[in-house]
Amino acid sequence: MHGGRFSRRIASLPRGTKKLLFVCFDVLALVAMLWLSFSLRLNNVFVPNVEQALLMLAAPAIALPIFIRMGLYRSVLRFLPERAIWTILSAVTVAALAWVSLAFLTQMTGLEGVPRTVALFYWALSVVVIAGSRFGAKWLLWPSPAMPTTAPRTLIYGTGNPAMQLVNALTSTRERNVVGFVSDDANLEGMDMLGLRVYPMSGLEAVVTNFGIDEIILTTTTPNGAVRRELVARFGSLPVKFRILPAITDLAAGKYSISDVRDIDIDDLLRRSPVPSDPELMRGIIEGRVILITGAAGSIGSALSRTVAKLNPEKLVLMDFNEHGLYEIGRELAKNAKFPVVRVLGSVADAALARQVLCEHSVETIYHCAAFKHVSMVEANCVEGARNNVLGTWTIAEAAYECGVRNFILISSDKAVRPASAMGATKRWSELIVRYHGTRSGNSGSERNFASVRFGNVIGSSGSVVPLFKEQIAAGGPVTLTHPDMTRYFMSVREAAELIIQATALSTSGDVLLLEMGEPVAIKDLAEDMILLAGRSVRNAQNPDGDIEIVTIGAAEGEKLHEELFYDPSGVTPTSHPKILRGRRPNGLSIDVPARIASIRDRIEARDEPAVRQMLFDLP
Repeated sequence: MHGGRFSRRIASLPRGTKKLLFVCFDVLALVAMLWLSFSLRLNNVFVPNVEQALLMLAAPAIALPIFIRMGLYRSVLRFLPERAIWTILSAVTVAALAWVSLAFLTQMTGLEGVPRTVALFYWALSVVVIAGSRFGAKWLLWPSPAMPTTAPRTLIYGTGNPAMQLVNALTSTRERNVVGFVSDDANLEGMDMLGLRVYPMSGLEAVVTNFGIDEIILTTTTPNGAVRRELVARFGSLPVKFRILPAITDLAAGKYSISDVRDIDIDDLLRRSPVPSDPELMRGIIEGRVILITGAAGSIGSALSRTVAKLNPEKLVLMDFNEHGLYEIGRELAKNAKFPVVRVLGSVADAALARQVLCEHSVETIYHCAAFKHVSMVEANCVEGARNNVLGTWTIAEAAYECGVRNFILISSDKAVRPASAMGATKRWSELIVRYHGTRSGNSGSERNFASVRFGNVIGSSGSVVPLFKEQIAAGGPVTLTHPDMTRYFMSVREAAELIIQATALSTSGDVLLLEMGEPVAIKDLAEDMILLAGRSVRNAQNPDGDIEIVTIGAAEGEKLHEELFYDPSGVTPTSHPKILRGRRPNGLSIDVPARIASIRDRIEARDEPAVRQMLFDLP
């Protein structure tokens, strides 16, 4: 009890007082270690003469400036890392060499010399005492708390700098009990790093079983989704959670701390490298401007809203007819926003409301995300799909033109290219409407920009197959495919939001911009990835005892086997961003868009579904 009180009193001393204590200790310790070195060498109790006593007192006089210069008194003892032993070793070595130089210089003047082994003893003993005093004081005054019994037992995949930083962070927070490293590097097998063993991938199953491993954290900095898919497949049969360290660029930007590991997501398994954004380009488009996002409560609209909010607009106007969703996204953003967040409840097809909102708030840029996106739902409800997607786009674009909005960006879909579904046809009409207003703006000599951004499938969005697969996997399967050979282009929600914003700067009026998304992904491969990601195995002919079966149920009406990104791939040109492309823009429009929209509106009001469907597919 008394020892505990003494430790707390020492620990609570001012930092300057603790430094002074260490200086005094070092002076006494160095003299004592030098005396002990002489005693060990001479094999009896050493009694120095005057010259030898002065030489012994010179040892701390030489060492202290070196210790100060090399930072031995700068370290905060409570947070002294194990690697500080190398600094101490270096400082003591330099001090010992300097003292030995002085000793041999005195010998050259004719004074009694110093046996060479004394210098070696002095160096070794000083390292032990100086290092031991620091770490001993740390362990005595600030003992490490015991690892909680509930802390998950963790393996770290990778042995690079991020892995080392992660181990240090996890060790200091006591959140996880790190058991060791896993590496494919055969040269590291069996070695110790930071006091932890490096295990080979070939023996991973035995390590997991023998040590009761709960999770494996991936720290490799590769952006390659193929590597991550391979690792998920290798770890998928093990009864462990598989997590990932955030990208090193996000760590450097301060978005995460080194200990903020997260569950690996399907985004991490994209069969291409993520498309980087241009932060300065994005900030220049948003900062200090009034932004309206339609469909702000949807999956893409809400992700875009969060991205825009980080770029400090003058005002952010959120519009949606989903009351609860609009309330939630508005409340989320308003908590940290340093600008007004305005929530507008209503439909983009309401012309009076659209004009009122645009003029009242002096909107400069519109991101039009509002749309019905489920192919099967729009196929079964063609009239309402056309009302929302076609008339809604016409109404908000017309209001934007009348109110002088500078930028209008439509969020379109690859299903707009040679559409086979009613939803795809409505998106094609939306692109035509935006191109019409872009041409109209160009003819009038205004500098307004009406452009479209064409997406592939956005992973995790409400229109994506990913939420359905997650639900089916959680229920134990089966996972249903409409066709075993079906493919789709995929992009992450982050890529989608950043592409929308960058399109504002990269497009000219009437453009259609697209993301370079690599090769299309087989939906069957995506389903297998998601099953492995959930820690389950695929049941098939090669693995009849697997957990989840994948079954084919047949293509739905309006569903294409393969999607396309361009009408004319040969006409695609690059923009200033290497991964954002511009589709060929035809010269002029071959149809009277306002007249055709008026006809579609008449058939919608009459609820003439066959006529509406026919007009949707009567495309140029």
